[in-house]
Amino acid sequence: MTEINETMTEQESREDRFRILVCIDGSDESYQSMRYAAKLGSGVDADIVLLYVRPIDQGLRSGGLQVRVARENMLDWGLELPGIKYLKKGFDILKEMGIADENWREHSYHSGVEGDPLGDNKIEYINDDGKVIVLKLKVATDIATGILEQWELGPYDIIILGASGRWRGMVKSMWDPAVAEKVAIHAPCSVLVARGIDVGHGHLICTDGSEKAMDTVRKDAYLASRCECPVSLISVALDVESEGEAKANVEAARKVLEEMEIDVENTLTCVGNPVDEIIEAGPDYSVIVVSDSSKKGLKRFFMGSVAFKVLQEAFTSVMVVR
Repeated sequence: MTEINETMTEQESREDRFRILVCIDGSDESYQSMRYAAKLGSGVDADIVLLYVRPIDQGLRSGGLQVRVARENMLDWGLELPGIKYLKKGFDILKEMGIADENWREHSYHSGVEGDPLGDNKIEYINDDGKVIVLKLKVATDIATGILEQWELGPYDIIILGASGRWRGMVKSMWDPAVAEKVAIHAPCSVLVARGIDVGHGHLICTDGSEKAMDTVRKDAYLASRCECPVSLISVALDVESEGEAKANVEAARKVLEEMEIDVENTLTCVGNPVDEIIEAGPDYSVIVVSDSSKKGLKRFFMGSVAFKVLQEAFTSVMVVR
């Protein structure tokens, strides 16, 4: 496939930006996730990219379509092409929230994809402060692959997608749990798998006292501060004898946040199976935050970890921090 060309200068200029990739499929859950992303990305230093991924071709056979796509803004086509109306609705919601404005400068881009007359397309909106909102219609062999390929065009600080497990006709939506899991396992950045997300209940950060967990505490505290979400901490002891260690883990994390001038709303220490205890506490919070303990190239370790099992089994939104 041919991707939209990105110069090295363009990618380097993004490194100082906070960039959010939001995966849209037209479901209520996807727009709820987008509203959360809008809270995270409300600052002038943040860019928001709305992404719809569709399979190659989908029967879009038209001799003049490719030329037309290359010359026109995709939102002005007036065609019922897959994904366009979902992206347009997302942009309209951002305008209603005051995040976007019709007066922003607008640029359209098209890139051909072999075997598909529509190809990859995006519209980039930029305001006077340099804030960017992008609508991206992307072609890929499957949804998870398309999301991961889009990261390579980024970079992004966080990917947000849903996990309702719904089906759309004969084609799985991107909310198929297998898609969410694949992205969470392989994405190089933090991934938020959203399940009925409500920003008002804050983040529950899991810590085991490790250096990786402390790094997660710092990173998520920054994310939570961007959306003004309260932060709480949890550590789980496997048995009563190690309960003191769990309390020490929470206290150490609390001190780290104090140094960052971030208040801790609540601290929890539990005894039992870490997965069960974290999931049981989860519904009182908007997001459960876990560490990716695997090293690059060793994703199989993550798949057997507490973090992965929480991601699979929780009723609450889960963020895997990298």
